[in-house]
Amino acid sequence: MLKLIPKTIFKLIGWRVDVTLPKEKKFVLIGAHHTSNWDFPLTILVFWTLNLKAHWVGKNQLFRGPLGSLFTALGGIPVDRSAANGFIGQIAERFNHSQEMVLAIAPEGTREKTDYWKTGFYYIALKANVPICLGYIDYANRTIGFAQMLIPGGDIEKDFEQIKLFYQNKKGKYPEKQSTMQIKKS
Repeated sequence: MLKLIPKTIFKLIGWRVDVTLPKEKKFVLIGAHHTSNWDFPLTILVFWTLNLKAHWVGKNQLFRGPLGSLFTALGGIPVDRSAANGFIGQIAERFNHSQEMVLAIAPEGTREKTDYWKTGFYYIALKANVPICLGYIDYANRTIGFAQMLIPGGDIEKDFEQIKLFYQNKKGKYPEKQSTMQIKKS
């Protein structure tokens, strides 16, 4: 019954869900292009449609006040973006102690245009030895889904070329806010 509600909502708003669930029970799910506040509720609806318990990260300010408990119940994990506190290691450790875990991350890290994608998702997957699932919200085609798995090989520049290729034709709600699909050179 719970699956019927989000499926009905997608039908009413004219969106198509295109998901092939990976056979893996543990993976990092990245979602792009993150340009709108609508990305979050659409993503949560997909999780409900699939009956998928997913975790996601958000800035710690989201978890304050009355919505904090709701966001935690929805799978949220607060992150302090101003502190380098071993977040990658902490999340990798969660993966290592879980039988099943899906972690959803928007690699842009914000809804505003940036010059680079954040690479934490890659290093979490590498350290936890889990694949990266490429998820998307394509407003131009009114489609949301997961489509491809990538096993990180340790050469982020090589792996990122595959990621870039996958997302090149996907459009966020506000294409002018789409971040440049590149990573900072070390």
